[in-house]
Amino acid sequence: MECVVQGILETQYVDALEVLLQGLCGGIRETLKVHEFYLKSGSNMGAVNSEVTLCCSLSGPQPVWTVRHVGGPMRGAASEQLPALVRSVFEADISNSGLRFMYALGYKLDYEILRTGFSFCFQKVVPITVKVSCICRLPKLHAIDEAVPVTPTLHLVEVFAPASADNYAEVVAAISSFAEFLAPLLHLSKPGAFTGVVATASTAASSLISRAALK
Repeated sequence: MECVVQGILETQYVDALEVLLQGLCGGIRETLKVHEFYLKSGSNMGAVNSEVTLCCSLSGPQPVWTVRHVGGPMRGAASEQLPALVRSVFEADISNSGLRFMYALGYKLDYEILRTGFSFCFQKVVPITVKVSCICRLPKLHAIDEAVPVTPTLHLVEVFAPASADNYAEVVAAISSFAEFLAPLLHLSKPGAFTGVVATASTAASSLISRAALK
């Protein structure tokens, strides 16, 4: 299970967000370069549709493969009042033959993207991860060297943390509190409920970059 919020940030302010995250975290910036394969179950796999994502991280010396399944969100009146989305997630390492294995099971490639950017991890009440990504489409099958940004002027910002049925309310509160630090640059909300860019982003970005230059 995980709790997550998302937002969009104009590309020109990404450097300022990185400065802010570095100041909040003081930790190591991790580079993101992930080839993501979105798979759907074939007709031979039964009447219930199944979707999984294979992720190949290319930021290290060797590719690292994982398989990820995102379940449905928590439902009910209480969940609607939460400022973050709570959903079930399964993620595990898989070998570099994982794509062939999924094809053999009957899955079909729906689409693929290349995600580039960076991430930070913060140890608050729970470990909170922030990913700042440029999402790129591939004009040809598996052609990551020809990837083209879907929205060149915008980056996707995701803030998420692991949770359980016992502590999700505490995790949501931690994410909501953390999101307040980023509020001058971007709005964060449940996935699918983007609220656009913020009017204060330009002023906040200029201030952050100026302070960073003085250090």
